[in-house]
Amino acid sequence: MAETTGDWTQGFVQAVAAAEHGVVRVQAHAHRRASGSVWSEDGLVLASQLALGEADEAQITLAGCERHGAELVGREPGLDLALLRVRGVKLAALVFADDAELRVGQWTLALGRPGDAIRASARIVGVLGPAQRTPLGGKLDRYVESDRGFPRGFSGGPLVDGRGRALGMNTSGLFRGADLTVPARTLERVVAELLAHGKVRRGYLGVGVQPVRLPDAVAAQAQRQAGLLVLSVAPNSPAAAAGLLLGDAIVELDGKPVSEPRELSAVLQDAIGRVLDARIVRAGSLHGVSVTPGERP
Repeated sequence: MAETTGDWTQGFVQAVAAAEHGVVRVQAHAHRRASGSVWSEDGLVLASQLALGEADEAQITLAGCERHGAELVGREPGLDLALLRVRGVKLAALVFADDAELRVGQWTLALGRPGDAIRASARIVGVLGPAQRTPLGGKLDRYVESDRGFPRGFSGGPLVDGRGRALGMNTSGLFRGADLTVPARTLERVVAELLAHGKVRRGYLGVGVQPVRLPDAVAAQAQRQAGLLVLSVAPNSPAAAAGLLLGDAIVELDGKPVSEPRELSAVLQDAIGRVLDARIVRAGSLHGVSVTPGERP
């Protein structure tokens, strides 16, 4: 048993050693310190949006206490994610691993640098789930929850496996009472969006909707029990251009059923500028229309 314990201990030590130079301290406010994960050698750093707040710059402290200023590239509040850039310095980037390898019960380490020194917290993967939306509209490609809360100041730091490879960025700011890891595949997608646009663009129709149950005859024709009743149509919006009217019920968009506002948002997320086929109920009859989502203002 002693030998097994020693092997575990040595494995954790080696994992921290492999990743610690890719973990930085992020400070945008005098009394609010958090951690950051180095995304690339050319100065990109992932941080917690909640720790950054409304600030457009922060101070980054590297391993060895070397300090540099960093500027905001973009933010995605829906994932508690901010992307920062440190100029003129080559950083030690984390090696990111495919989160598909994660299993419930797997031992991992949360790493942070809320002070000058690296800190580690052992934990197991408590919950793995499918893709889902956060309350602020961010899209997690996989739900990854730790078995207990992250220590203070660890948000923005990585979750690493036994080889020191980063599985994602840790955050306590997405769901009340749940400490999550934004998985590597989500980070890759969002970083690309932030570099290109400074934000994550979201599709927009310009309608106010609420769930509605369809009359039996219409439900049988549409092969759907419910849809989204259109309560408002914004002037000059994509919905107005498509001819949607108050009282219409959207039952399908891009081949996917929509009976909850979140389902509509999910379809629109990656559909900016793309012509989508929609099925609507108008005056008791089923109709097909084409809509082209714009970008949410």
